[in-house]
Amino acid sequence: MLVSEFDYALPAELIAQHPAAERSASRLLHVDARGALHDRQFAELPGLVDERDTVVLNDTRVIKARLFGRKPSGGQVEVFVERIVSPREALTLMRAGHAPKPGTEVLIGDTRATVEGREGELYRVRFSADVDQVLERHGSVPLPPYIEHAPDAADAERYQTVYAAKPGAVAAPTAGLHFDRAMLERLRARGARTAWLTLHVGFGTFQPVRVEQVEAHRMQRERYSIPDETLRALAGRRTLAVGTTTLRALESAAAGASAGETDLFVYPGYQFQVVERLLTNFHLPRSTLLMLVCAFGGRDTILRAYRHAVERRYRFFSYGDAMLIDR
Repeated sequence: MLVSEFDYALPAELIAQHPAAERSASRLLHVDARGALHDRQFAELPGLVDERDTVVLNDTRVIKARLFGRKPSGGQVEVFVERIVSPREALTLMRAGHAPKPGTEVLIGDTRATVEGREGELYRVRFSADVDQVLERHGSVPLPPYIEHAPDAADAERYQTVYAAKPGAVAAPTAGLHFDRAMLERLRARGARTAWLTLHVGFGTFQPVRVEQVEAHRMQRERYSIPDETLRALAGRRTLAVGTTTLRALESAAAGASAGETDLFVYPGYQFQVVERLLTNFHLPRSTLLMLVCAFGGRDTILRAYRHAVERRYRFFSYGDAMLIDR
């Protein structure tokens, strides 16, 4: 398959730059099991679930991963913390005038960050203070590149799910941004179970696919864990995954362990073992996330749904509207 087979035309004005006024006020495009399209409001979701469903959510918490500093020479450096590997060490992306070499020092406020070496696309960096404290004092919310404003106090709250619990992600599991506490209670009142897992979304979610052939692409590894009680909650019920990250964690566990790292790449032809329903946002053209959704709902059906969403002026990407897809 070619990456170009997962393209579509999107007017720039449909890329949501800010979240809806209220979390559950988004629209919902429902793609039923026959491929029929239904224009709904997200507030209608409880009417689409019942006691047969287990709704699984990703409780990762976005860290303030983006740091700005300077070299002693005065050169500006952006440090994007992808993963904290010990209290004072992290794997990072770095953007500077020249590629940093081992021994390069970057001053971030009153903290010194020293480059120890390169690991693929990432730099291993040692900080003179605990990384989580540095991020809290000097970091900013790592909004996606297609959101054009600088992060503000509203983003610090809204680019985080209401059930975020375990710090480690550098991007939000955006399907979960539509949920407020009242919505979770309404789902439970319908008889649906809610269950939790953790997948820390990595920088690869922002990376474009740089190959022409889909099968040649390689995913970045991401950490995940699934409690035994969540696995038990799936038995004998329909699994509704909230977000592509939740789906990838569940399907990874079905293929092996319920904790560790995953680089699972889901594209058309993949045989799903666990997930029967998927709640997700609208994704970028030619992205691995769109390929996953096409694998789940069928490429022709999903691209037709995307054309419909463009025509009906749905809002796209992280702060945009949602889709519910029944397989």
